Amino acid sequence: MIVLMTDFSESEYAGMMKGVIYTIYPKARVLDLTHEISPQSVREGAWILLQGYPYFPKKTTFVCVVDPGVGTGRDAVLIRTENYVFIGPDNGLMYPAAHKDGIKDVFKIQIDQPEFTTFHGREIFAKVAAYVASGAGEKFLGERKSDLDIVLRFWQEERSGEVVRVDHFGNIITNLPPLDKDMYHLNYRALNRDIAWAGTYGEGPEYDMFLVTGSAGTLELSVKNGRAIDRLPARVGDTIIIK
Repeated sequence: MIVLMTDFSESEYAGMMKGVIYTIYPKARVLDLTHEISPQSVREGAWILLQGYPYFPKKTTFVCVVDPGVGTGRDAVLIRTENYVFIGPDNGLMYPAAHKDGIKDVFKIQIDQPEFTTFHGREIFAKVAAYVASGAGEKFLGERKSDLDIVLRFWQEERSGEVVRVDHFGNIITNLPPLDKDMYHLNYRALNRDIAWAGTYGEGPEYDMFLVTGSAGTLELSVKNGRAIDRLPARVGDTIIIK
């Protein structure tokens, strides 16, 4: 199985990648994790991949393309972990997920220089994934690396963490775990206030922001039948304190 994760949205680019895969290996099974990562947001993509990869069968190959450095000197890599294969740029995007699953090998991808240097998703990553799925991927494995060049870790120190995602519903997702309490104190930029926790989105107050424990097991800022991001213009990577 090949799973695609990109910041391509509804453009034609993901479709082209699938076309390359099926041309090389028509028996491939290709699924989408998401193509709705914010443009160039490596940090958001890393969080989504970290949360999403365990829900796919072992031996799945993930093709990960959030690549603002495409065409530059950053390496294209193939990572083998205990249970999966990750293919994409060495820019931090794949590090949290690969590290959590247990990195076994990291290889530079060895492939002829593509004609177009602005679309490695199509020209390199999709192509290599197709050959891996077909059993012929070894020929693209170049120099073995001791580790990934870019190590991306999500900031957390006691009750200080970071905004890691703003989802489709406008929920502001943090990497902070919940505490056993119904009232917290929120400190974010100039905002310094108490904020309630609710067990579900539907149990939140009618006209105010509140916290829930989201599907990643971390705290989210939400608004009942609304969008927290419209109340609080948070950005991925910002520091947030919830205690």
